[in-house]
Amino acid sequence: MMILSVLSCKEETKQVKKNNHENHITNSINEETSKKKVLSPHTSAMAMIGDAHIHIDYSSPGVRNRIIFGGLVGYDQVWQAGAHMATWIETNKDLIIKGETLPKGKYGFFTIPSKGDWTVMINKNWEQHGKDEYDEKEDVIRFKITPKLSEEITEHLEYKINKIDDKNGTISMAWEKVKIEFPFTIN
Repeated sequence: MMILSVLSCKEETKQVKKNNHENHITNSINEETSKKKVLSPHTSAMAMIGDAHIHIDYSSPGVRNRIIFGGLVGYDQVWQAGAHMATWIETNKDLIIKGETLPKGKYGFFTIPSKGDWTVMINKNWEQHGKDEYDEKEDVIRFKITPKLSEEITEHLEYKINKIDDKNGTISMAWEKVKIEFPFTIN
């Protein structure tokens, strides 16, 4: 009778170990699924220039061995300058960009990439999916800019706000082999 008890306990032990092992595998699969790499992570760039707080919010797609400009992002077409929702810029102070005033507030940031000069548009409609609701009539500032080309690839779209001094800075966007950058002054 003792022998049967011992065998019975061993069998229960095996089942417990098997169940724990199965649970561990399930947890690992869930952890791997939750850690799946986001292809266009949501990110932002922020800076204080003097007493001005400037914030750019965007989704950052990767190149992933694709032709970006003139391929994924067509030339001479409005682009939301990011992935998914339109990229937006917010400032708590008026900015002077290319001689025009951008009043404090929140705006959509769009571009029209081209083989030559690009067009940059800062638009009243900041909350939209992609470029679906873009309307040129709502542009607050619109200007041309010459992109800089590089042999180095910037894998993920990246915005930067750089401080020059307490009144001046630059905003840049880089992706693939292209970078655009423009200066601003705090009004």
